[in-house]
Amino acid sequence: MNIGRMLTNTARRFPDRPAVSWGERTLTYAELDARTDALAHGLAALGVRRGDRVAVLMRNRPELLEAMYACFKAGYCLVPLNARFTADEVTYHVADAGAAAVLTDSDGASVVLDAELGDAAVVVAGDAAEGAANGAVGANASGGVDGRAHRHDELIAAFLGGPGAAVPVDRDDLAWLFYTSGTTGRPKGAMLTHGNLAFVTASWLADLTPMDEHDVTLHAAPLTHGAGFHALAVTARGAHHVIPTDTRFDPASVFALLASAGVTNTWMVPTQIVMLTDAAVASGPPELPALRDVVYGGAPFVPAELRRAIEVFGPVFVQLFGQGETPMTATVLSRAEHAAAITDGRLDRLASAGSARPGMDVRILGDDDTELPSGEVGEVCVRGPAVMLGYWNRPDETEAALRNGWLHTGDLGRVDDAGYVYLLDRAKDLIITGGSNVYAVEVEAALADHEAVRDVAVVGVPDRTWGELVVAVVVSDAPGDETEGALASHCTNHLAAYKRPRRYAFVDELPRNAYGKVLKRELRERLG
Repeated sequence: MNIGRMLTNTARRFPDRPAVSWGERTLTYAELDARTDALAHGLAALGVRRGDRVAVLMRNRPELLEAMYACFKAGYCLVPLNARFTADEVTYHVADAGAAAVLTDSDGASVVLDAELGDAAVVVAGDAAEGAANGAVGANASGGVDGRAHRHDELIAAFLGGPGAAVPVDRDDLAWLFYTSGTTGRPKGAMLTHGNLAFVTASWLADLTPMDEHDVTLHAAPLTHGAGFHALAVTARGAHHVIPTDTRFDPASVFALLASAGVTNTWMVPTQIVMLTDAAVASGPPELPALRDVVYGGAPFVPAELRRAIEVFGPVFVQLFGQGETPMTATVLSRAEHAAAITDGRLDRLASAGSARPGMDVRILGDDDTELPSGEVGEVCVRGPAVMLGYWNRPDETEAALRNGWLHTGDLGRVDDAGYVYLLDRAKDLIITGGSNVYAVEVEAALADHEAVRDVAVVGVPDRTWGELVVAVVVSDAPGDETEGALASHCTNHLAAYKRPRRYAFVDELPRNAYGKVLKRELRERLG
């Protein structure tokens, strides 16, 4: 099934119900469906063909949902990009994916237009006031933007009212190229198919947030990442997407929107929940009678902080675990299990990632890919209909990751006798800060390119709010405040803000073992 037809089906059932609200603007499901059809045809007029990749760099806004469903319907492959990427990072992702088009908004236009895009078409969402506000775009006589791009709304207007855009697809046709960092230092695209996304959607509705057309979902995390999979489930049931207009996560504004919109469910990373809990404790818990499900994942959640959040907001939390290669769909710790962990005195369960989702197989395997007994530590491996087809244009890495029919996550863990999975360590050098994945090797490569750096290692150190902070340990001939400032400026030009080191430590040499490998555990112990 074409995953985009879920929107069409919903629009037929609930044409006049609110689909998405952003500030004062609301689109009905009929309007959202028609606009995505028009955008799909508009992209075709720009030369995008079935099977082509379409990159999308936008902050959360209705046009991002339009871009998603236009791609799904027309058989284009969506390539979501982090809205905080630099021009260098956009250049890499567009080239690696071979994107035929890049869709952005007025906030991201300057970055996109500074990138090397080859022959990719550019489409910019946002009105003239937005463009003027940041100086990124300006209409020309032909209706383009800076002579290189087209306006999102004008492209839709040209094809609005035309035929439906959904084409027949096979379950293994690509729908979403989800870029995830790798140990090589360059992100690689996990190939997610229409079949993958259909299962992920059904599984989300069954295990995480059962919904109907009366539900309201707050998208407080980026739709280009985990929240995007939540959005698929919301659309399938005809629930109401509510998108904050703030570009920063502000607890007071979030509380106000949760209450005023009657939000019943949301997806957040632990950092956001900690911030909300702190704000609620400081000012008194808000009245949120409609809030039923807060799904979280994507980063470690200290059990003591999780218990504190439950005490403040009640038993509304649902945990998921699943890498981008098996998007959001491997294990679950339900609302009831969160509550039972406290009432039954099983607080250790709050430190688990839950148990395998129905339809998914999650096991702890040894070096020879044989299953290990309960309690023994090995690699967390997953198989099932949510697992990716492979990595885009990386057959060797695909073979290694999917050997013997299992997705090898690179995470070390164990499982107890009741089937609860405990993650003990993450994939090599992965740092999770504020719910965003940062691979140390990518940051190290950027820093090593600076002339003041003779040697460098990047590690994550624990932080109560952010989970981990990115810290660079540098060997330099000229350490000091001036060098630190130069390195910070260098990273600003080459790395998204969430990847940049929050701290620098200068040392005479890095600790290494007999094989020359940096002893990062020792560095973390020194810094933590």
